[in-house]
Amino acid sequence: MAHADNCILAQHCTLAGGDKCNAICPSYVACHGADGLGGRIGAAGVPAEYKRLTLANSPARETQIEAYKIAEAYVGTFMRQFDTALNPRTERIKSLYLFSHEPGTGKTTTAAALLNEWVIRHYIGSLQRNGQPLERPAYFLDVNDWQKLYTTFTRPHVPTDVAEPAARLYYRQMQSARTAPFVVLDDIGVRDASDGFRGDLHSVINHRNTNGLPSVYTSNVTFEDQVRVFDGRMADRMRDMCGVVPFVGESKRGKRN
Repeated sequence: MAHADNCILAQHCTLAGGDKCNAICPSYVACHGADGLGGRIGAAGVPAEYKRLTLANSPARETQIEAYKIAEAYVGTFMRQFDTALNPRTERIKSLYLFSHEPGTGKTTTAAALLNEWVIRHYIGSLQRNGQPLERPAYFLDVNDWQKLYTTFTRPHVPTDVAEPAARLYYRQMQSARTAPFVVLDDIGVRDASDGFRGDLHSVINHRNTNGLPSVYTSNVTFEDQVRVFDGRMADRMRDMCGVVPFVGESKRGKRN
């Protein structure tokens, strides 16, 4: 494997595949860290199997052709992130709701690829404008794992040495999901959620909607079923600012070519 295959910037870099394309490249380190596990992709919390995904190399693009047409067009709006800071009248970047009844159709894969595409445009665009790229321009939150953290510290009789670290991590993740310029909320159709957890999730979504921060949601729950659990203003805001992208077919999990 060439080193360029390890870097999400490769498609956009004139040095990719050459002698200077290596693990000490400053831009590689900035995005992936010196060990390949850090940098801005590491700070985003992207799961290991998705850290080098882009729309171009995503395995889901072959079976989700229509969804990927939308995804490609969506990435084309990402440079607006620099315009909105200068001109509040700039059209906001919308959010996407990636949906299929079946699990394993490529929703999470695509959402992670979109996050990486955002990091690419943020990093390159910041340098082109003589700016400093943010350390965490995007964030990936697995909502199921986040709910498990909540349960860990809210159950009765949980030892303090277990509950306190879980609570600290939970609220750190909540703050990152609220404030990151771009976020993936993976598997948002939470089931059997307590009022407290559901309230925290709603506050994250509401804060992002109110402040015009784009989000990509993945879910096996229809968009209309999802927004019914929100209050009226929040549901209307989601309908106005969120495009639904259907994913088709059966689960591909566990299948090999």
